[in-house]
Amino acid sequence: MSLIKKIANKLSPNMKSKARDAYYNTDLVLASFFSRSGFLASIYYCFFSSKFHREHRAVLLGRIKYNHALRNKGETNALLRRNIHRLEKGLIMRPRRKVFAENYIGETVSCYANNLKNCSNFSAEHKWANDVLTDYFSAVDTTPRLAAVESIFSEIRKESNTNRYVPYSHDKLPECPVDYNQLLTLFKRRRSVRWFLDKSVSEDLIEQAVRAASLAPSACNRQPFNFHVANTPSRAVEIASCAMGTSGFSRNIPCTIAIVGDLSAYPAERDRHVIYIDGSLAAMQLMLALETLGLSTCPINWPDIEERERMLSDKLSLSYSERPIMLLAVGYPDPDGGIPYSQKKTEQEFIKII
Repeated sequence: MSLIKKIANKLSPNMKSKARDAYYNTDLVLASFFSRSGFLASIYYCFFSSKFHREHRAVLLGRIKYNHALRNKGETNALLRRNIHRLEKGLIMRPRRKVFAENYIGETVSCYANNLKNCSNFSAEHKWANDVLTDYFSAVDTTPRLAAVESIFSEIRKESNTNRYVPYSHDKLPECPVDYNQLLTLFKRRRSVRWFLDKSVSEDLIEQAVRAASLAPSACNRQPFNFHVANTPSRAVEIASCAMGTSGFSRNIPCTIAIVGDLSAYPAERDRHVIYIDGSLAAMQLMLALETLGLSTCPINWPDIEERERMLSDKLSLSYSERPIMLLAVGYPDPDGGIPYSQKKTEQEFIKII
């Protein structure tokens, strides 16, 4: 225990309250001064607050891991996924440029070749890359630079004539099976449920829901997140208890899913918040999918507190560049369990006409 905590524990409740007020007011004075510029703000968070130290280090380690992954390919690769998606967007552009992607097509083919060499099987991701690259070289005009790269690709290209993983027209999408009112009913059913039956959750149902969640939009299709599933009551309670705000109901949670973002999907700081955007989009689809499978959920806010981050990271064996986005309680709802009414804002309050 730190010296400050030891001293604080000996203070009376009144003295603790006064000390907190004094600290808060002093911090407000400092914040007022250091908020005058980005440079001063950096000084504040360097010397007067450590709140962003974990994020700073995690972003840097993520960049290092990203570049390390380029040399040690696995089953999936963030750079390959991003660049193939960029090629797809170029292929559907109106009007399509006669030559595009010259500045990164060599990198893309090299990444694809290395990925194939280091993997034992030809995965769905490989097929997608193979098919899109095939269409790309068929679509663009030949330049000396592109010809050299196409020659490399031709040596590893796989024949793919049916069920090709390439861009398609909107009219090829399946018909929408639900109307607005049916969708609204699903949204109304998806409430934050905190009371569950003592009934285990099937891993097959979780896999089905994750399959649906994987279809959520993701920036450049990098999908920088994973779902860590604690599907035994004791483990589910242990993980859920790492968050704040679960006291009183965490011990009846049969399954807890941690949605974890991975900063090693990015080479630059500008994308450091994409894990929260992409992870939240996938989490929402996961919750809706689980609802259709008879399972209720409760998203649990994850606090950006160093002690809690270390606690959950240790329990999930996360690398420093992996950051929790949220926790999700999952289970069969207790029919008698209460649900907060939670009045929502109106659409008029949300919409700002510009």
